Amino acid sequence: MKHLEKNFQQAKKHDRKGQKALYEMFSAKMLAIANSYVSNIHDAEDIVMNSFFVCFSKIEECKEWKSFPFWLRKIVVNNSINFIRKRKNILYSDVEISEIEYQDDEWNEEVQDINLDEIFSKMPDGYRIIFNLYVFEEKKHYEIAEILNISEGTSKSQLSKSKKWITDFLKQKKDEKQYAK
Repeated sequence: MKHLEKNFQQAKKHDRKGQKALYEMFSAKMLAIANSYVSNIHDAEDIVMNSFFVCFSKIEECKEWKSFPFWLRKIVVNNSINFIRKRKNILYSDVEISEIEYQDDEWNEEVQDINLDEIFSKMPDGYRIIFNLYVFEEKKHYEIAEILNISEGTSKSQLSKSKKWITDFLKQKKDEKQYAK
């Protein structure tokens, strides 16, 4: 992160060059994060642009240049979740984990040629959001429940279902690949 401190300090003074430099440093990564939530590149671009607008208008709230990347990521994740809330009604099933037939061994199998963009673009919204929050944002189920206004059990259930969905998706891809040979 060469020049991060300098660009951060400039951006705090509302200097356009510092803001542009920070945008160039982080926009691609933030776009990938937003796209993993909304699975539509155009919506993800809108989220990123809005996130940088929020970031630069509230940059005084970020005290340390070292924490800037994490602070920006939090803005992008929150904007992604808010975007989904506004645009879509996501239904979460209240099925308990014990009701789901799920083999943990299947999840741990090695799989090659995994295309995360394809997986996230096809994964149902409810699964994708909870999977991202739990795996990538390292949120606990009680935190996810609070963020999404769902029960902790629903969060756990959706995570389990998302893992099973990914396993099934990868098996299907593997079968298609073998059939094509």
